[in-house]
Amino acid sequence: MSRTTLAALALLLGAPALAQSGLPPAPLAYTQLPDPAQEAEAKALMNTLRCLVCQGQSIADSDAEMAGDMRALVRERIAQGEKPEAVRAWLIERYGSYVSYDPPLDAATLPLWIAPLVLLAAGILLARRSIRRRRRA
Repeated sequence: MSRTTLAALALLLGAPALAQSGLPPAPLAYTQLPDPAQEAEAKALMNTLRCLVCQGQSIADSDAEMAGDMRALVRERIAQGEKPEAVRAWLIERYGSYVSYDPPLDAATLPLWIAPLVLLAAGILLARRSIRRRRRA
């Protein structure tokens, strides 16, 4: 193999090792708040926010470094007295509506809200046609 091929192969195989920065986690990423009521609010909010790295997990469940940073931000803001709705609004403003598992209804998310209804209506129509054909036969 040529040196260029070996270098490219080394970069490809070494890329996952560079995915985490090696920095220590944010102070409140894995530490609960002293006030149980605030921690409960923070956890409830964290379960509704999507990890932007994992995308299939909430920030409460993800071990990604960014999810830890987001958990720390949520806990810091809740500890400062902000309401969960305000923290959610701030995160949506910062990261976009994709960060929320319950995106707001607007022009960008309208297809997400309409698609299930359209698919359900199409399924009902197909089922009705199929039943009618069976009855005729």
